[in-house]
Amino acid sequence: MFEQLFLHIKKSVSLTAEDENIIKTYFSSKDIAKKEFLLQEGSLCKYNYFILKGCFRLYIITENGREQVIQFGLENWWITDYVSFSSGQPSKFYIQALERSEVLYYSKEKEEELFLRVPKIESYFRKNLEIAYTASLIRIQYIFALSGEERYSQFAKLYPGFIQRVPQYMLASFLGLTPEYLSEIRKKNTK
Repeated sequence: MFEQLFLHIKKSVSLTAEDENIIKTYFSSKDIAKKEFLLQEGSLCKYNYFILKGCFRLYIITENGREQVIQFGLENWWITDYVSFSSGQPSKFYIQALERSEVLYYSKEKEEELFLRVPKIESYFRKNLEIAYTASLIRIQYIFALSGEERYSQFAKLYPGFIQRVPQYMLASFLGLTPEYLSEIRKKNTK
C-alpha cells in the first residue's frame, strides 16, 4: 500500500528507509464506496488524499444548481481543497468518489510536524503544487483559447484514462461543454 506512495515521492526526492517509516506514521488508509464524499461544501477540509485506487471528482454547485467539475483525480494523484485545507475556512467544494476507491491521507494538523521530521517531503509537495498550478493555468488557457472540439481532443490525448472512466456529463462539465455537444464531438471522432 505505501509502496505506491513511496514510488510517487521518489520521482521527486530520495527517501531512506527511516524516512519511509516516519512517513507511514502520519498516514491512514481508507476504502471509499462509489458516490461517497470525502468532502462536502460547508465542511472543513482536514485531509490531503493520495489516490491508491479509483477515481474522484472535485466540483461546485453553481448558483443555478448545476454541478461544475473543477478537477478529476486518478491513481497516484493527490486530491484536496487546498483553500480550505490551508486556511481552515469552510470548503466551497465537494470531493466525491466516482468508483470504489482507496486512499492514503494525512491531516493538516500533522503536516508541519511531518515536514520538520522529513524536510524533503516539503520539497516533494512544493513540486506537486507547481505541477498542479501549471495544469490549472493550462486548463484556463484551453477554456479561453481552444474550441470545444480542441479542448476534448487535448484532454483525450493528455488523459486517455479518464475518457472511459468518467461519465460523459461530468466530462462535459469539466470541459465547459454541454453533454449533447460532447456527444456530437465523440461521434465525429469515432467515424
